[in-house]
Amino acid sequence: MKIRNIIAAASLFAAYACAAAVTVTNVTAVQRYPWNGLVDIDYTVAAGDSADTDIWVFPNGVDADRGKTIPMLTLSGEGAGAPVKPGRHRMTWDAAKDAPGYNTRNFKVAMTAVGGASMYIVVDLSGGPDAAAYPVRASASGPDISSDTCRTTELWLRIIPPGTFMMGSPETELGRSNCEAQHEVTLTRPFYIGVFEVTQKQWQLVTGATPLSYLKGDTRPVEKVSWNDIRGTLNGAMWPSHGQVDADSFLGKLRAKTALTFDLPTEAQWEYACRAGTTTALNSGKNLTGTDNDANMAEVGRYHYNQNDGKGGYASGHTKVGSYAPNTWGLYDMHGNVWEPCLDWWYSNLGTAAVTDPVGSASGSSRIIRGGCYGVTPGASTCRSAYRSSAYSPSSSSTEIGLRLCCPAGLQ
Repeated sequence: MKIRNIIAAASLFAAYACAAAVTVTNVTAVQRYPWNGLVDIDYTVAAGDSADTDIWVFPNGVDADRGKTIPMLTLSGEGAGAPVKPGRHRMTWDAAKDAPGYNTRNFKVAMTAVGGASMYIVVDLSGGPDAAAYPVRASASGPDISSDTCRTTELWLRIIPPGTFMMGSPETELGRSNCEAQHEVTLTRPFYIGVFEVTQKQWQLVTGATPLSYLKGDTRPVEKVSWNDIRGTLNGAMWPSHGQVDADSFLGKLRAKTALTFDLPTEAQWEYACRAGTTTALNSGKNLTGTDNDANMAEVGRYHYNQNDGKGGYASGHTKVGSYAPNTWGLYDMHGNVWEPCLDWWYSNLGTAAVTDPVGSASGSSRIIRGGCYGVTPGASTCRSAYRSSAYSPSSSSTEIGLRLCCPAGLQ
């Protein structure tokens, strides 16, 4: 790969509960000379008058010639996987590893920054259904997964920066379906998404009702909940005409006690968050070696062929959320455990044209579900990042379908 002309750009957003405006400017991307496959990315970050604020940065690579995103998984240096303080910084990208043999005239780096205290929002549900309100706080660090608090009395969501990615799958991907046409998607607004799938205990604390989940367990994902249970049958059924939900729905009760507009993620938001910059079948950066029983899938989630791996036992079906490896954005169970509904209505296939902030069709008979689950065969191929299923009507419930929360950032 040789990059002959590199364009740099900067972007910024105000995140929820951020004490100071965070900006990233003066972004430059320069290939090493003589060319050794490395690109140095220099940038300046600021947080108002504060010199002690932790700032997270998210570079996003785009091939401007071909309109495709370029994975940037091999970042090192300042800001790569850790926050930085205000000032001038440099990270290095190993372009030869991420895109071997690639040649582009116009490589664009867009960089987003967010204050460290706003990386996560945490909703305290400990007051249960009788609480007048659920306190919400910001956190710079993620949940302690060794404790079940983050799976029961607290809801944890992680910020996802805006960016551009290739949605769908390449024609060569093992297990690919014909409704997964690759196309460029740009998400212009940041959002928070659940670190875990919503658990049975969290559902009970919000609704006041014991969920009808077949496979019981406070720390296991809630299941046997329908779209109507989650959003409602009146206002909640009107997406994308508007984003309102019924007051007596799960989301209606959660919104009322937090004043935050929690919802389900759109299909594009879901896949973008799942991939976390990867372009492979799984968000671990690995592809499948088999469509059914696959060792790479067994690392990242509960599916049909690892139910007896000791993380819940064979008879358990799904298991405790957060039992397998997260993606690089710290999100668990994006592959397997239970299916996760999206806001979008089903449509037969994805188009090939580039789109911005897609919301799906305004009509249809079934909802899109993503992520695969513990009970489906063939196992591995239905848990890929790009896999899409429509087997979910608004009124149906299943032991294999749960949910993951989403919430806009800086737009409350």
